Amino acid sequence: MTWLINSVYLLTGVALSPMVLYRALRHNRYRTGWAERCGHVHRKNPDKPCIWLHGVSVGEINATQTVIAELEARYRDYDIVISATTDTGYARAKALYDANYTVVYFPLDLSPFVRRAFDQLKPDICLLMELEVWPNFLKEATRRQVPIAVINGRISDRSYRSYKRFKPLLSGTFKALSLILAQTQEYADRFKALGCPAEQVHVTGSLKYDTAEVSDTVEGADSLGRRLGLTDVPLWVAGGTGTDEEGIILNVFKQLKAQPELKHLRLAIIPRKPERFARVAQGISEAGFSVIKYSDYKNTQSPVPNDTQAVILGDTMGDLRAFYSLACVAFVGRSLVPMGGSDMMEVVALGKPTLFGPYTFNFKQTVEALLEAQGALEVSDDDALYRGVFRCLTESAYAQTLAARGRQVILDHQGATQKSVILIGTLLKA
Repeated sequence: MTWLINSVYLLTGVALSPMVLYRALRHNRYRTGWAERCGHVHRKNPDKPCIWLHGVSVGEINATQTVIAELEARYRDYDIVISATTDTGYARAKALYDANYTVVYFPLDLSPFVRRAFDQLKPDICLLMELEVWPNFLKEATRRQVPIAVINGRISDRSYRSYKRFKPLLSGTFKALSLILAQTQEYADRFKALGCPAEQVHVTGSLKYDTAEVSDTVEGADSLGRRLGLTDVPLWVAGGTGTDEEGIILNVFKQLKAQPELKHLRLAIIPRKPERFARVAQGISEAGFSVIKYSDYKNTQSPVPNDTQAVILGDTMGDLRAFYSLACVAFVGRSLVPMGGSDMMEVVALGKPTLFGPYTFNFKQTVEALLEAQGALEVSDDDALYRGVFRCLTESAYAQTLAARGRQVILDHQGATQKSVILIGTLLKA
């Protein structure tokens, strides 16, 4: 079976190589980390026992923060290794952890690369964020008797349908998992249905509630606001936006600006993916607005144009939360188009009235909790977006109530970290 899996991977790699090469040349992606992806990884403290924690991209890496802090507090004798798959996830892990922990790229799931990574890291346990199960990785861990735990576990509707289709091939993979810590009972039931032993599946809640920092201020937000002239004007922030959304947002912004009470409204758009920054800037210009690109001014003393009609483009990494903290109302993107949504906990925890579209299948549990508590507003299309933003900007009591209810949802659902680390501890003791 191993040779078959490796053969499929190699054929897939050949088929995808033109796309990888294009993205490397056009978008500066996939250019680094290939030695580590081939298993050439090294620990900072190789003499210590090892906890290997893996998150695919930025969202999963962000969700590790409270877990790593709790693991560090409870298991000081262990060396912690954090791996990521994507370039953005790796960059985020570096920013958070490189000073104290080993940060590497996750190996490609070819058996020689996986074996090499295990030889180098010698993990005592592997923790996989949400669901990142690779056949060769799990087979190698099983061969070495290294327990594998899925934490913050979730299986989306789309993934579940795919896994069920190939259940006869994947049942051994899911049975190899030592512990599954699921976000909800629905996700727990899905893990069981795919072959995970019931006694190894536990519902602990979502770690993202714990990592959502409930605060009224964000460091650096005041200076950002002064720099861009946003301190005394109403601001609408559209964060984590995706393809085809910015055009909808800009059209709604035009309608809002046409209302006398909102003539001073400003808009900041922060796209989810850096490779789209240039295209979004072009789209803003084509919509008839001038563009203020934050990257042109972030690390300079150059004066920012005093143009109240300009749209601000947040084309830097790591500043979305600061923009959100300045917002009077926020829209969380990749949700008006069928892309699954972006993380809305960050802005809800800041106490901002929050809107998102109907396509939020990647955040199903969070959305259900927020909507049930009337702590956020789901908008179906551009007309609903206009009405929702307008109401939040013109009815302060409504906006404050919406924001307060949303924040309370975050507070009510915290506590997954301690539950998870206690259960992880049973594997470490074993």
